[in-house]
Amino acid sequence: MSPRANGSSPRIAVKAEAEESQPRLAVLIDADNAQAAIIDGLLAEIAKYGLASVKRIYGDWTQPQLSSWKAMLLQHSIQPIQQFGYTKGKNATDSALIIDAMDLLYTRRFDGFCLISSDSDFTRLASRLREEGLVVYGFGEQKTPQPFVSACDRFIYTEVLRPQCEVTPETVIPTNPDQPIATDKLIDLIGNAVEAVSADDGWAHLGAVGNNICKLAPGFDPRLFGFKKFSELVRAFPEAFEVEARSPTKGAPKVIYARKSSRGE
Repeated sequence: MSPRANGSSPRIAVKAEAEESQPRLAVLIDADNAQAAIIDGLLAEIAKYGLASVKRIYGDWTQPQLSSWKAMLLQHSIQPIQQFGYTKGKNATDSALIIDAMDLLYTRRFDGFCLISSDSDFTRLASRLREEGLVVYGFGEQKTPQPFVSACDRFIYTEVLRPQCEVTPETVIPTNPDQPIATDKLIDLIGNAVEAVSADDGWAHLGAVGNNICKLAPGFDPRLFGFKKFSELVRAFPEAFEVEARSPTKGAPKVIYARKSSRGE
């Protein structure tokens, strides 16, 4: 039966097919540990990884500190989950989010989860979801404890998602404020990844290099250094790396490769 015969247009049918092919993600936001100012950048970032099938945000909505979130909920179709605090000083919101995450996990309808919080209490949740074979994307501020960062497949620092983000090149990767990685260690990190995935001639596909780094440092992000793309960051170290764009076949899009430079040796 054609799309028109069953009442749907070809355009709608194509859109539905495209959405079906994307990974289905459950987006769970801890309102107590996330800023409303990041929402546009957050949803745009999540769209790179898949389709946000479920969007829920948890908090005590009777509290004035969450008022900045309220205007965003209808605009972005995010379902607020009310959770009163049972005891002063104890966060019942975390428990509500974790219980919902496990309920969603056992529906077997999702390919991955997006956990938005800077709270280390979700470390075990991230690990448990990954044990089930699901991809976990974490989003939090640079103050996020390292155990939670490491428990995710990929961790994105929300500072780079803010409007008019002014991130300047730094000499450290802030994956752990207590143990920053200096520039020479950054070069070593990239160099080791190049060696790990390179061919016999020393050249490595830059996409494979980036994937290797993210496995070792889930919080790695070139935007923390003021670069939109990983290739721009690698090109910032011409004394350490050679970068080359190649076309596999005539007229095909170019693919970027890199290798360790011999100029400094």
